[in-house]
Amino acid sequence: MDIAVVLLYLLAMIGFGVWGMRRARTQEDYLVAGRRLGPMLYTGTLAAVVLGGASTVGGVGLGYEFGLSGLWLVACIGLGILALSLFFAPTIQRLEIYTVSQMLELRYGRGSRTVSGLIMSAYGLMIATTSTVAYGSIFHALLGIDRVPAILLGGSVVVVYSLLGGMWSITLTDFVQFIIQTIGIFLILLPIVLTQAGGFSGISAALGPQAFDPVGIGGSTILTYFLIYTLGLLIGQDIWQRVFTARSPGVARWGGVSTGLYCLLYAVAGALIGTAAQVLVPGIEVSDDVFTAVVAHSMAPLLGGFVLAAALSAVMSTASGALIAGSTVFRQDVVENLSHRRGRPDSQQDASAQLGGVDESPDRLRASRLWLAAFGVASMGLACVMPSVVEALTVAYNLLVAGLLIPILGGLVFRRGTIVGVLAGMIAGSVTTIVMMIVVGIFADSPIYVGLGASAVAYLVGSLVSRPTPQPVLEAWDARLRR
Repeated sequence: MDIAVVLLYLLAMIGFGVWGMRRARTQEDYLVAGRRLGPMLYTGTLAAVVLGGASTVGGVGLGYEFGLSGLWLVACIGLGILALSLFFAPTIQRLEIYTVSQMLELRYGRGSRTVSGLIMSAYGLMIATTSTVAYGSIFHALLGIDRVPAILLGGSVVVVYSLLGGMWSITLTDFVQFIIQTIGIFLILLPIVLTQAGGFSGISAALGPQAFDPVGIGGSTILTYFLIYTLGLLIGQDIWQRVFTARSPGVARWGGVSTGLYCLLYAVAGALIGTAAQVLVPGIEVSDDVFTAVVAHSMAPLLGGFVLAAALSAVMSTASGALIAGSTVFRQDVVENLSHRRGRPDSQQDASAQLGGVDESPDRLRASRLWLAAFGVASMGLACVMPSVVEALTVAYNLLVAGLLIPILGGLVFRRGTIVGVLAGMIAGSVTTIVMMIVVGIFADSPIYVGLGASAVAYLVGSLVSRPTPQPVLEAWDARLRR
């Protein structure tokens, strides 16, 4: 019965992809849903994209390891959405562009787009990989098939519905997934496992009061989560691409605030489920297996199938968002940008098309689909060799924050920032972080600290010793913000 529920859900996702294909007639439709989403659809799609495999499967796993304090990873994601929505989302929405790298080119002038595009593409690919690992583990447990076929099955469904209708398909599937995960996590799984574990008093008696210590995971870990996830949410292409879909700055701000508050509740729910699982299914060695184990232990097949569909909802929405984000950046800011510089005939296009203008060319729409498919295949390949969702997510956000946070936020708040500072900050932050992860390990705190510090120093020094950004560039930037 639970397998039938999940398979029905997967068929419905493909059906939504076919529906979205009918609406995706231009590049703007395909990449940003025509920039027409209202508050309800916007809130649903934004919540769905940020609450993926690491937030659901990984969040429950952290609750299993650390008790209630396992909430901090997802809570920091919620804080990032709140900060982005309150302080930056209206400005971002007014730019009417497609990618974060295009924002850098608008603000600083030519020179940073390819490098930033490479960093952001790598981030998008790793985010897609985290979700692919997560739904691979779900299909592995549910269908009893090996991990690689499970990854290929789930990945193929995500690629198909994302490829067909782009952001319109993703928006509709995200909204349905948002409803399913809300019901599955908050109304079914959480109350059932808490009841079966004896409630808060029963859990405390079995595990001790430290199970509900809100900071038991450690202050340094919480700070690292803040630096990686809260700050990372401010600049991720998958998040910005959702902001671009809002029909107005007001929708981008208040829809995002609603999403941020929802994420904080989701953080508590996941940690409590993981804490209760310590009582119900003790002895699990791989934290990513806790979610499916506690569902199988606690529920009848029909309810179990619905909750597993809820987990798949969270995971697949993030995967689809990351695929369209990573492929959009790579195609527009790396491939087409380099082709344009070399003067290839098929790359000659006006500035508005390069930086957010509507292009109804069938060739560009076809290229968007092809690159999304390529990123989907790559994410499935990486998922087969990277077993932990938290590990993949940590790599993604370390690179993103260390390489791009300072240049992007500097562009929004520091008028003296220059293209020299941007390039220096991106290179110094990324290289330093990669070296530190190799030397001291992916989960160490120091890579993000040292990388972020190196980026800040390089950005400031590079900006102050170089010529100011040309006045025409700043005037064009100001004109965009006055729209």
